[in-house]
Amino acid sequence: MIIHQHGRLRALAEDGRWPELLAAYRQGRAAAVAEAGEEAAAVLTAPLGHLIAYAAPPELAVRLFDRDGGAGTAAGVADHDAGPLWEVLATRHSWLRLAPLLGPVPVRRLVAHTRALLGEDLSYGAESDPEGVPLRLEPWEAAGWDEAARVREYLPGGGARSALLTLPASREGLGEVELPPVARSAGRPDGPPVTRALEGLGALAPWAETACVRGQAPAAAALLARDRRVVGGYLPFALVYPALVRSAALERAQGCAHGRLGVWRALAAMAGADGLDGSDGPDGAGAAGGVDRGEVNALVDRMRCFTWQEPSAGLHHLHVVLEDPAGGVSWVVSGSQDL
Repeated sequence: MIIHQHGRLRALAEDGRWPELLAAYRQGRAAAVAEAGEEAAAVLTAPLGHLIAYAAPPELAVRLFDRDGGAGTAAGVADHDAGPLWEVLATRHSWLRLAPLLGPVPVRRLVAHTRALLGEDLSYGAESDPEGVPLRLEPWEAAGWDEAARVREYLPGGGARSALLTLPASREGLGEVELPPVARSAGRPDGPPVTRALEGLGALAPWAETACVRGQAPAAAALLARDRRVVGGYLPFALVYPALVRSAALERAQGCAHGRLGVWRALAAMAGADGLDGSDGPDGAGAAGGVDRGEVNALVDRMRCFTWQEPSAGLHHLHVVLEDPAGGVSWVVSGSQDL
């Protein structure tokens, strides 16, 4: 098995013998699938997959995902080591290099959104996103974090560095706030857009609680905060957005592209919930079939974001309310996780 040939495979990599390494990856993965199943095979072959995705020429690295080697030989979107193999690949080469080479549609889409997160403008010349998510960052997406911190920093021998998910990160700009008493069953709107928004936020942070209330941000925070008196305050959405994107990438099988797509889905559903009448609006904003860029940008422009500290926050934590003043509704996400 591949795991027992570590030294030999590294020697092949140092000599640039990438076709042999790809053949070893495919043979090892197919054998592991036959012996232990798809999930186990992905784990066993991930270190070699990482090495190829990181260091091989793009013409060969993209073949990790091609099915021309036969059953069980190709990596899928969930194959990961320190992170998804497609994300490793996307951090190493521009879309200009990768676009003519990448075959599988799911991989192409995730790589494209990773390159967009890293600052590439793919709005011209690339196939449009099936959900209508733009292939270049909106100004509010780029404003709150450095380009180098938007995706994990992968290391050549395996492993990765990534920024901690902490919202709020400190007490700076926050103060003592008395949250209002709110009954958990009171003022909770429903309807398809609200449901989709909550599902979207839950997918972003499956380790956190989510809720929606009719009212302002402090009332929503009161649903999930442990204490009535908290250290909290308002932040611009541009500073909240990075934490939402990162929340989806805490699991190694998920990449930051998953987070970006998830945020856009959730925002589109929130925009469709304006008015709380249970409909998606005359233009389909927030509908399940896609996003309306104009509606999402308008929502972000008017949104108010409230965050607060919890006394026993985990290594990764997210405590935030997204309030739409026009719709009179607030969505809250709160949770922490130690990995």
